[in-house]
Amino acid sequence: MVRALHINDADDVAILIDDADPGVAILGVPAREAIPSGHKIAVRSIAAGAIVRKYGQVIGVATRDITPGEHVHSHNLALGDRERGAAIPATPAQSPPLIDAASETFQGYLRADGSVGTRNAIGIIASVNCSATVVRRIARQFEGTLPAGVDTVAPFTHSSGCGMAKSGEGFDTLERTLAGYARHPNFGGVLLIGLGCEVAQIDEMMARQGLTAGPRMRTLTIQDAGGTAQAIEQGSAIVAELIEEALGDRRTTRPAADLVLGLQCGGSDGWSGLTANPALGAATDLLVAAGGTAFLSETPEIYGAEHLLIARAADPAVAQALRARVAWWEDYAARNGASLDNNPSPGNKAGGLTTIFEKSLGAIAKAGSAPLADVLLYGERRRLNGLNFMDSPGYDPCSATGQIASGANLLAFTTGRGSVFGAQPTPCLKLASNAALARSMADDIDIDCSPVLDGMSVAEAGRMIFDALLATASGRPTKSEALGVGDFEFVPWQLGAWM
Repeated sequence: MVRALHINDADDVAILIDDADPGVAILGVPAREAIPSGHKIAVRSIAAGAIVRKYGQVIGVATRDITPGEHVHSHNLALGDRERGAAIPATPAQSPPLIDAASETFQGYLRADGSVGTRNAIGIIASVNCSATVVRRIARQFEGTLPAGVDTVAPFTHSSGCGMAKSGEGFDTLERTLAGYARHPNFGGVLLIGLGCEVAQIDEMMARQGLTAGPRMRTLTIQDAGGTAQAIEQGSAIVAELIEEALGDRRTTRPAADLVLGLQCGGSDGWSGLTANPALGAATDLLVAAGGTAFLSETPEIYGAEHLLIARAADPAVAQALRARVAWWEDYAARNGASLDNNPSPGNKAGGLTTIFEKSLGAIAKAGSAPLADVLLYGERRRLNGLNFMDSPGYDPCSATGQIASGANLLAFTTGRGSVFGAQPTPCLKLASNAALARSMADDIDIDCSPVLDGMSVAEAGRMIFDALLATASGRPTKSEALGVGDFEFVPWQLGAWM
């Protein structure tokens, strides 16, 4: 028997749990061709030009007549008219799950500003690409030599910081990102390194962003140090001092309300929106109910599903802020000769996803059902606890970089095709949407969410993820940490003209 899911009575398609051969009956409909697991089969006749529904929502229009039992994918389904709207009304925010917030705790590092870290790392941050080699050479000095109590010495280099305007979107975005990392609670100490003559001046950034130099936050410029070799020597000495400072830090019991979770998905497939993303959404609801914070991001990947978030906005200003970010992206794509409809990727399509609407409807499930409390710019400091939307590209490393800059001290990353992402200084749990992936990439996957297809409830899976988040926050290494992934995944969003 070939299993399939018909998610909503309004849906024109079902999703195969198993591969289907031609002629096999699926929900009473014989398959007219071979259809892979995770892909869609038509359960009723669909006329050319008619809207096609999944999750009870519009995922596109039929490009030709489709008969029951046909494979529904790129050959007969296209995006169509975005303005045709949802098939069923969007659901308002739901009541939070019942939870004893006082009993949901983890072991974290309380910092002087009141924020709480889940790791105790030393960060070396380049203000400009010109200091990238010095940053990495200093970090290399401490590989394999760190005392217990300090997790890592992590280098952060990028390709910007000069050759750009000293104002505007590009400059402001970079500065927010660098400052967000510099104040991140997962650092026990930070060294900022510049060349000396770049546009992104460290002292000016610190003044504008409210950062103060001290025993835990140090600065250095290569020109003042006397060149590359001297900067490496002086920087290494400063890092050794930062390590000594951080050795006095201790984990203490903290409420789950101190957790700030970045929600990510990448390499999605037809199961992502049915297993891993809803399960992470249930964990998100538990975190918000406990007083914590979650960041949903990747604006191009809520495109076509943003009405579901707008219906949950805490007030009209939040709803309008989200509409404004989507409108900005439509204009941004048009100005650069691109289209938000270019999604999904080839891997997404191979996994069963056809249109950006379908992908977005699955991706948005990571946000659970809590009210949308606020909308942030990329890397902007969090103002409110609860569910936040942080604007970002759909490129995972760039989006996660912004979430960390905004204060995420944990990341949860769902994947159906397989992702090898990891981050510094924020630990990243990777959640598989299907059992085959969990087996084939076991060294990269932390949690298998496929039991949702075999009887585990989404709520049970959410609790499993939430417990894993608390354990990770308390110091349990993730698979990506065990592999040492994260040194090259710092990818600030580059906007504006380079000159």
